[in-house]
Amino acid sequence: MVAQSVRRPQPPLRLTRRGRVVVIVLLALLASVASAVLFTTASRASDDPAVPAPTITVRPGDTLWEIATAVRPGRDARDAVAEIRRLNHLGGYDLQPGQVLTLPRT
Repeated sequence: MVAQSVRRPQPPLRLTRRGRVVVIVLLALLASVASAVLFTTASRASDDPAVPAPTITVRPGDTLWEIATAVRPGRDARDAVAEIRRLNHLGGYDLQPGQVLTLPRT
């Protein structure tokens, strides 16, 4: 005869008073973090203005450097040139008269 082991059912998990307090505090912290994330995400979505980006039409003799210094006075022109190139997908620094450039927002 083979002896069978009898499995006793495990008692349900019981939390002590301290354990309940810890769980409640963690849930409150999780809720506050989730609401902060939702709030900042919602505020970023409304930051995008409906106004189109400013543009400029290149005139004969204009250079990226001149346009950058006029658009962003007091700022390093190299950064402004790089931003204009990025916004307009320019591979180089040459401009053509009549070309319309999107300018960075101030």
